[in-house]
Amino acid sequence: MKTKVFIDGSEGTTGLRINERFQKRDDIELLHISPELRKDPVERKRLIHESDITFLCLPDEAARESVALAEGENAVIIDTSTAHRTKEGWAYGFPELSEAHKTAIAQGKRIAVPGCYATGFISLVYPLIAEGILQRDYPVSSFAISGYSGAGKKAIAAYGDADRPRELSSGREYALTQQHKHLKEMQKITGLARTPLFSPIIDDYYSGMVVSVQLYADMLAKRETPESLRQYYADYYKDKQFIKVSAADDETAASGFLAGNGLSGWDGLKIYATGNEERIVLSSQFDNLGKGASGAAIQCMNIILGCDEAKGLDL
Repeated sequence: MKTKVFIDGSEGTTGLRINERFQKRDDIELLHISPELRKDPVERKRLIHESDITFLCLPDEAARESVALAEGENAVIIDTSTAHRTKEGWAYGFPELSEAHKTAIAQGKRIAVPGCYATGFISLVYPLIAEGILQRDYPVSSFAISGYSGAGKKAIAAYGDADRPRELSSGREYALTQQHKHLKEMQKITGLARTPLFSPIIDDYYSGMVVSVQLYADMLAKRETPESLRQYYADYYKDKQFIKVSAADDETAASGFLAGNGLSGWDGLKIYATGNEERIVLSSQFDNLGKGASGAAIQCMNIILGCDEAKGLDL
């Protein structure tokens, strides 16, 4: 029997990517909504209730509305918005963090897919906090670069406009007030005592991102080096098919450059530990539309269905 899936918000970037990935799957029956009814609550409720799994690819308020429409039914909700990532009763959709996270996804009815920047940050910081390498009150700072697809349909259109402003041809730092919407989950999921400093940059390419965290070696619980942390991450994420850790002779790191679009189109995430014995830079490189959005959502669905986590994805 095929799993009935409804994508609420199928016209957005994430919704379109999820829909595309289902085209080659014979175990999924997609429930479609008429374009003129895509904002109609009665029709959306009908399809949510008819589905086995509903993906929410909507702005936060619309996602909350859809969750309310789903009350009283058994449909699993996988939400890609910011609305429920730190909400009680929702499983956080990052199964590699711990067996508890994976179990919560497998058994849950409400799954919140991590934010793209948060995915990169948490992949680096959570394991260090979990094992006491990084103290919870460490003043963590992070910077990141991302392609413009993560900013939504309006931004994609603006970057594709031949008459666009010249500043769109360069990297642009934003969230200058330190109020980025991913900060809440970055702090809560990792368990940090203070909100991290975070400076993201949007640049003139379509997809892919790098998130980096900088650490002073002498401020860690014990002395670490880039080499020892590479080994630590390799052990922590052992047998996790979506997460790879760079080797000591990794060609990308050895080149001295880590490109934001280096893993565009791939659904996994790669971790680097660079720097020296005094100052260490940890970086995660991935596709903001893959492990940072639609790929992660489908991975969660695969876990719920009990099939290969990578089914339908590019690894």
